[in-house]
Amino acid sequence: MTAILVARAVFPQTLERLRQHFDVEANTEDTIFSKLQLIQRLQGKAGAFTTGSERIDAEVLAACPQLRVVANMAVGYNNFDITACTAAGVLATNTPDVLTETTADFGFALMMAAARRMAESEHFLRRGEWTKWAYDMFTGSDVHGATLGILGMGRIGQGIARRGALGFGMQVIYHNRSRLSAEQEGPINARYVDKATLLKEADHLVLVLPYSAQSHHSIGAAELALMKPTATLTNVARGGIIDDAALALALREGRIAAAALDVFEGEPSVHPDLLTVPNVVLTPHIASATVATRRAMAERAADNLIAALTGAAAPTPINPEVLGRMRPAPPGG
Repeated sequence: MTAILVARAVFPQTLERLRQHFDVEANTEDTIFSKLQLIQRLQGKAGAFTTGSERIDAEVLAACPQLRVVANMAVGYNNFDITACTAAGVLATNTPDVLTETTADFGFALMMAAARRMAESEHFLRRGEWTKWAYDMFTGSDVHGATLGILGMGRIGQGIARRGALGFGMQVIYHNRSRLSAEQEGPINARYVDKATLLKEADHLVLVLPYSAQSHHSIGAAELALMKPTATLTNVARGGIIDDAALALALREGRIAAAALDVFEGEPSVHPDLLTVPNVVLTPHIASATVATRRAMAERAADNLIAALTGAAAPTPINPEVLGRMRPAPPGG
Protein backbone atom coordinates (compact mmCIF):
# COMPACT_ATOMS: atom_id res chain seq x y z
CA MET A 1 0.00 0.00 0.00
CA THR A 2 1.33 3.45 -0.88
CA ALA A 3 2.77 5.19 2.19
CA ILE A 4 2.36 8.87 3.04
CA LEU A 5 3.36 11.17 5.89
CA VAL A 6 0.92 13.59 7.50
CA ALA A 7 3.48 15.97 8.94
CA ARG A 8 1.29 17.84 11.44
CA ALA A 9 -1.81 17.08 13.48
CA VAL A 10 -5.00 17.37 11.45
CA PHE A 11 -8.70 16.59 11.76
CA PRO A 12 -9.35 12.92 12.62
CA GLN A 13 -11.89 12.72 9.80
CA THR A 14 -9.21 13.74 7.30
CA LEU A 15 -6.81 11.12 8.64
CA GLU A 16 -9.49 8.44 8.40
CA ARG A 17 -10.20 9.39 4.81
CA LEU A 18 -6.50 9.21 3.91
CA ARG A 19 -6.20 5.82 5.61
CA GLN A 20 -8.79 4.46 3.20
CA HIS A 21 -6.25 5.01 0.41
CA PHE A 22 -2.80 4.94 1.99
CA ASP A 23 -0.59 3.59 4.71
CA VAL A 24 -0.53 6.76 6.81
CA GLU A 25 2.15 7.82 9.28
CA ALA A 26 0.46 10.57 11.30
CA ASN A 27 2.16 13.10 13.53
CA THR A 28 -0.63 13.14 16.11
CA GLU A 29 1.71 14.70 18.72
CA ASP A 30 2.03 17.70 16.36
CA THR A 31 5.82 17.81 16.70
CA ILE A 32 7.65 20.36 14.56
CA PHE A 33 10.19 18.22 12.70
CA SER A 34 13.73 19.36 12.12
CA LYS A 35 15.00 18.89 8.58
CA LEU A 36 16.76 15.66 9.59
CA GLN A 37 13.63 14.35 11.31
CA LEU A 38 11.51 15.25 8.29
CA ILE A 39 13.89 13.39 5.99
CA GLN A 40 13.81 10.37 8.27
CA ARG A 41 10.00 10.38 8.41
CA LEU A 42 9.74 10.71 4.63
CA GLN A 43 11.77 7.59 3.90
CA GLY A 44 9.67 5.26 1.77
CA LYS A 45 6.85 7.79 1.51
CA ALA A 46 5.29 8.66 -1.84
CA GLY A 47 3.35 11.62 -0.51
CA ALA A 48 3.48 14.24 2.21
CA PHE A 49 0.60 16.24 3.70
CA THR A 50 2.37 19.41 4.86
CA THR A 51 1.79 22.80 6.44
CA GLY A 52 3.93 25.91 6.31
CA SER A 53 6.30 24.50 8.93
CA GLU A 54 7.73 21.78 6.65
CA ARG A 55 10.42 23.02 4.27
CA ILE A 56 10.61 20.92 1.11
CA ASP A 57 13.83 21.82 -0.70
CA ALA A 58 16.42 20.20 -2.93
CA GLU A 59 18.19 18.54 0.01
CA VAL A 60 14.98 16.93 1.25
CA LEU A 61 13.99 15.83 -2.24
CA ALA A 62 17.39 14.26 -2.93
CA ALA A 63 17.27 12.38 0.36
CA CYS A 64 13.73 11.09 -0.24
CA PRO A 65 13.78 9.56 -3.73
CA GLN A 66 10.38 7.90 -3.41
CA LEU A 67 8.58 11.17 -2.65
CA ARG A 68 6.25 12.05 -5.53
CA VAL A 69 3.67 14.55 -4.16
CA VAL A 70 3.76 17.26 -1.50
CA ALA A 71 0.35 18.68 -0.57
CA ASN A 72 0.31 21.91 1.45
CA MET A 73 -2.64 22.64 3.71
CA ALA A 74 -2.32 26.33 2.84
CA VAL A 75 -2.70 28.62 -0.13
CA GLY A 76 0.81 29.98 0.40
CA TYR A 77 3.73 27.72 -0.45
CA ASN A 78 6.92 29.58 0.35
CA ASN A 79 7.92 26.49 2.35
CA PHE A 80 8.29 24.68 -1.00
CA ASP A 81 11.23 25.20 -3.33
CA ILE A 82 9.08 24.92 -6.43
CA THR A 83 12.06 25.01 -8.79
CA ALA A 84 13.60 22.06 -6.97
CA CYS A 85 10.29 20.18 -6.88
CA THR A 86 9.80 20.65 -10.60
CA ALA A 87 13.36 19.60 -11.43
CA ALA A 88 12.93 16.47 -9.31
CA GLY A 89 9.57 15.55 -10.87
CA VAL A 90 7.68 16.07 -7.60
CA LEU A 91 4.19 17.53 -7.82
CA ALA A 92 3.44 20.34 -5.37
CA THR A 93 -0.13 21.38 -4.52
CA ASN A 94 -1.85 23.95 -2.34
CA THR A 95 -5.38 24.93 -1.22
CA PRO A 96 -6.54 28.11 -2.97
CA ASP A 97 -10.17 29.27 -3.13
CA VAL A 98 -11.42 27.50 0.00
CA LEU A 99 -9.99 30.14 2.35
CA THR A 100 -10.47 33.28 0.26
CA GLU A 101 -13.56 34.73 1.92
CA THR A 102 -12.60 33.79 5.48
CA THR A 103 -9.16 35.37 5.08
CA ALA A 104 -10.68 38.48 3.51
CA ASP A 105 -13.05 38.74 6.51
CA PHE A 106 -10.14 38.55 8.92
CA GLY A 107 -7.97 40.97 6.96
CA PHE A 108 -10.74 43.54 6.97
CA ALA A 109 -11.34 42.97 10.68
CA LEU A 110 -7.65 43.47 11.46
CA MET A 111 -7.56 46.65 9.41
CA MET A 112 -10.56 48.01 11.32
CA ALA A 113 -9.01 47.02 14.65
CA ALA A 114 -5.88 49.01 13.79
CA ALA A 115 -7.85 52.01 12.53
CA ARG A 116 -10.05 52.18 15.62
CA ARG A 117 -7.28 51.31 18.12
CA MET A 118 -9.13 48.31 19.52
CA ALA A 119 -6.14 46.46 20.94
CA GLU A 120 -4.71 49.58 22.58
CA SER A 121 -8.02 50.46 24.19
CA GLU A 122 -8.66 46.92 25.42
CA HIS A 123 -5.24 46.76 27.09
CA PHE A 124 -5.94 50.17 28.68
CA LEU A 125 -9.24 48.90 30.05
CA ARG A 126 -7.76 45.62 31.34
CA ARG A 127 -5.02 47.53 33.17
CA GLY A 128 -7.73 49.36 35.12
CA GLU A 129 -6.78 52.76 33.68
CA TRP A 130 -10.26 53.69 32.44
CA THR A 131 -11.62 56.11 34.99
CA LYS A 132 -13.55 58.63 32.89
CA TRP A 133 -14.69 59.52 29.38
CA ALA A 134 -12.54 61.96 27.42
CA TYR A 135 -13.21 63.63 24.08
CA ASP A 136 -9.93 62.42 22.59
CA MET A 137 -9.65 59.02 24.26
CA PHE A 138 -8.37 56.52 21.68
CA THR A 139 -9.53 58.55 18.72
CA GLY A 140 -8.63 56.65 15.58
CA SER A 141 -9.40 57.05 11.91
CA ASP A 142 -12.54 56.36 9.91
CA VAL A 143 -12.80 53.36 7.66
CA HIS A 144 -15.98 54.31 5.81
CA GLY A 145 -15.25 56.61 2.89
CA ALA A 146 -11.48 56.29 3.32
CA THR A 147 -8.98 55.19 0.68
CA LEU A 148 -8.25 51.47 0.83
CA GLY A 149 -4.92 50.49 -0.69
CA ILE A 150 -4.22 46.87 -1.59
CA LEU A 151 -0.80 45.52 -2.49
CA GLY A 152 -1.37 42.19 -4.25
CA MET A 153 -4.78 41.93 -5.93
CA GLY A 154 -5.39 38.19 -6.13
CA ARG A 155 -8.46 36.38 -4.83
CA ILE A 156 -8.08 37.56 -1.23
CA GLY A 157 -7.17 41.11 -2.23
CA GLN A 158 -10.27 41.31 -4.39
CA GLY A 159 -12.34 39.98 -1.48
CA ILE A 160 -11.04 42.72 0.79
CA ALA A 161 -11.65 45.30 -1.93
CA ARG A 162 -15.28 44.18 -2.27
CA ARG A 163 -15.84 44.55 1.45
CA GLY A 164 -14.34 48.02 1.46
CA ALA A 165 -16.03 49.36 -1.66
CA LEU A 166 -19.46 47.80 -1.34
CA GLY A 167 -19.78 47.67 2.44
CA PHE A 168 -17.98 50.80 3.57
CA GLY A 169 -17.97 53.11 0.54
CA MET A 170 -14.18 53.12 0.39
CA GLN A 171 -12.15 54.30 -2.58
CA VAL A 172 -10.06 51.34 -3.72
CA ILE A 173 -6.58 51.68 -5.20
CA TYR A 174 -4.24 48.78 -5.80
CA HIS A 175 -0.90 47.68 -7.16
CA ASN A 176 -0.27 44.20 -8.52
CA ARG A 177 2.12 42.44 -10.87
CA SER A 178 -0.65 42.57 -13.47
CA ARG A 179 -3.66 44.81 -13.74
CA LEU A 180 -7.15 43.37 -13.29
CA SER A 181 -9.56 43.33 -16.20
CA ALA A 182 -12.08 46.13 -16.56
CA GLU A 183 -14.79 43.62 -15.61
CA GLN A 184 -13.00 42.92 -12.32
CA GLU A 185 -12.20 46.56 -11.53
CA GLY A 186 -15.61 47.95 -12.40
CA PRO A 187 -17.87 46.58 -9.64
CA ILE A 188 -15.52 47.76 -6.90
CA ASN A 189 -14.34 50.97 -8.61
CA ALA A 190 -10.75 49.82 -8.18
CA ARG A 191 -8.03 52.03 -9.62
CA TYR A 192 -4.65 50.62 -10.63
CA VAL A 193 -1.70 52.75 -9.49
CA ASP A 194 2.05 52.37 -9.21
CA LYS A 195 3.50 51.28 -5.89
CA ALA A 196 4.67 54.73 -4.83
CA THR A 197 1.23 56.22 -5.44
CA LEU A 198 -0.37 53.39 -3.49
CA LEU A 199 1.84 54.09 -0.50
CA LYS A 200 1.29 57.84 -0.63
CA GLU A 201 -2.50 57.83 -1.10
CA ALA A 202 -3.75 54.90 0.99
CA ASP A 203 -5.42 55.66 4.31
CA HIS A 204 -5.44 51.94 5.06
CA LEU A 205 -2.93 49.71 3.27
CA VAL A 206 -3.48 45.94 3.24
CA LEU A 207 -0.84 43.47 2.06
CA VAL A 208 -2.02 40.27 0.36
CA LEU A 209 0.82 39.48 -2.04
CA PRO A 210 2.58 36.09 -2.07
CA TYR A 211 6.00 35.82 -0.48
CA SER A 212 8.99 35.31 -2.75
CA ALA A 213 12.57 36.49 -3.00
CA GLN A 214 11.24 39.40 -5.06
CA SER A 215 8.64 40.42 -2.45
CA HIS A 216 11.01 40.10 0.55
CA HIS A 217 10.84 43.35 2.54
CA SER A 218 8.56 44.95 -0.03
CA ILE A 219 7.66 47.28 2.82
CA GLY A 220 10.77 48.63 4.48
CA ALA A 221 11.97 51.97 5.81
CA ALA A 222 11.83 53.68 2.42
CA GLU A 223 8.28 52.52 1.72
CA LEU A 224 7.05 53.39 5.22
CA ALA A 225 8.46 56.89 4.73
CA LEU A 226 6.08 57.40 1.80
CA MET A 227 2.96 56.58 3.82
CA LYS A 228 0.75 59.13 5.53
CA PRO A 229 1.39 59.60 9.25
CA THR A 230 -2.32 58.88 9.73
CA ALA A 231 -2.22 55.64 7.71
CA THR A 232 -2.54 52.05 8.92
CA LEU A 233 -0.77 48.97 7.57
CA THR A 234 -2.22 45.44 7.70
CA ASN A 235 -0.48 42.21 6.70
CA VAL A 236 -2.40 38.95 6.21
CA ALA A 237 -0.06 37.65 3.51
CA ARG A 238 3.26 36.22 4.70
CA GLY A 239 5.99 37.22 7.09
CA GLY A 240 9.08 38.66 5.44
CA ILE A 241 7.08 40.96 3.17
CA ILE A 242 7.50 43.65 5.84
CA ASP A 243 10.79 44.58 7.47
CA ASP A 244 9.43 44.11 11.01
CA ALA A 245 12.23 46.10 12.66
CA ALA A 246 11.63 49.08 10.37
CA LEU A 247 7.88 48.87 11.01
CA ALA A 248 8.33 48.81 14.79
CA LEU A 249 10.50 51.93 14.60
CA ALA A 250 8.01 53.75 12.35
CA LEU A 251 5.19 52.91 14.77
CA ARG A 252 7.18 54.00 17.79
CA GLU A 253 8.09 57.32 16.16
CA GLY A 254 4.52 57.94 14.95
CA ARG A 255 5.49 57.93 11.27
CA ILE A 256 2.43 55.79 10.60
CA ALA A 257 -0.55 55.61 12.93
CA ALA A 258 -1.01 51.88 13.48
CA ALA A 259 -0.48 48.40 12.09
CA ALA A 260 -2.13 44.99 12.29
CA LEU A 261 -0.13 41.83 11.65
CA ASP A 262 -1.18 38.19 11.39
CA VAL A 263 2.15 37.00 9.97
CA PHE A 264 5.77 37.59 10.94
CA GLU A 265 9.24 37.05 9.62
CA GLY A 266 10.63 33.95 11.35
CA GLU A 267 7.30 33.06 12.95
CA PRO A 268 6.35 31.79 15.44
CA SER A 269 9.05 34.13 16.73
CA VAL A 270 7.99 37.77 16.71
CA HIS A 271 10.46 40.64 16.49
CA PRO A 272 10.78 41.86 20.09
CA ASP A 273 10.40 45.51 19.12
CA LEU A 274 6.88 44.80 17.86
CA LEU A 275 5.94 43.56 21.31
CA THR A 276 6.81 46.87 22.94
CA VAL A 277 4.88 49.30 20.72
CA PRO A 278 1.24 49.87 21.67
CA ASN A 279 -0.15 50.83 18.28
CA VAL A 280 -0.03 47.41 16.63
CA VAL A 281 -2.54 44.55 16.65
CA LEU A 282 -0.82 41.14 16.70
CA THR A 283 -2.45 37.77 15.97
CA PRO A 284 -0.79 34.34 15.56
CA HIS A 285 -1.37 33.54 11.86
CA ILE A 286 -5.07 32.78 12.23
CA ALA A 287 -6.62 34.54 9.23
CA SER A 288 -8.07 31.26 7.90
CA ALA A 289 -8.97 29.92 11.35
CA THR A 290 -12.62 29.00 11.23
CA VAL A 291 -13.64 25.39 11.70
CA ALA A 292 -15.34 25.23 8.31
CA THR A 293 -12.42 26.76 6.45
CA ARG A 294 -9.72 24.70 8.13
CA ARG A 295 -11.73 21.55 7.39
CA ALA A 296 -12.05 22.61 3.76
CA MET A 297 -8.30 23.24 3.57
CA ALA A 298 -7.52 19.82 5.03
CA GLU A 299 -9.94 18.13 2.64
CA ARG A 300 -8.49 19.96 -0.36
CA ALA A 301 -4.97 18.87 0.60
CA ALA A 302 -6.29 15.30 0.95
CA ASP A 303 -8.04 15.60 -2.43
CA ASN A 304 -4.72 16.53 -4.02
CA LEU A 305 -2.82 13.64 -2.45
CA ILE A 306 -5.47 11.05 -3.27
CA ALA A 307 -5.86 12.19 -6.86
CA ALA A 308 -2.17 12.54 -7.63
CA LEU A 309 -1.20 9.18 -6.13
CA THR A 310 -4.08 7.23 -7.66
CA GLY A 311 -3.60 8.42 -11.23
CA ALA A 312 -6.21 11.18 -11.31
CA ALA A 313 -5.74 14.92 -11.82
CA ALA A 314 -4.85 16.85 -8.65
CA PRO A 315 -7.39 19.70 -8.27
CA THR A 316 -4.91 22.47 -7.44
CA PRO A 317 -1.36 21.82 -8.65
CA ILE A 318 1.26 24.52 -8.20
CA ASN A 319 3.63 23.10 -10.84
CA PRO A 320 1.35 21.36 -13.34
CA GLU A 321 4.25 21.09 -15.78
CA VAL A 322 5.39 18.10 -13.70
CA LEU A 323 2.29 16.14 -14.67
CA GLY A 324 3.31 13.45 -17.12
CA ARG A 325 6.88 13.32 -15.84
CA MET A 326 6.45 12.75 -12.11
CA ARG A 327 8.85 10.48 -10.31
CA PRO A 328 7.80 6.89 -10.99
CA ALA A 329 5.94 4.95 -8.36
CA PRO A 330 8.07 2.24 -6.71
CA PRO A 331 7.33 -1.36 -7.73
CA GLY A 332 4.13 -2.45 -6.02
CA GLY A 333 3.56 1.11 -4.74
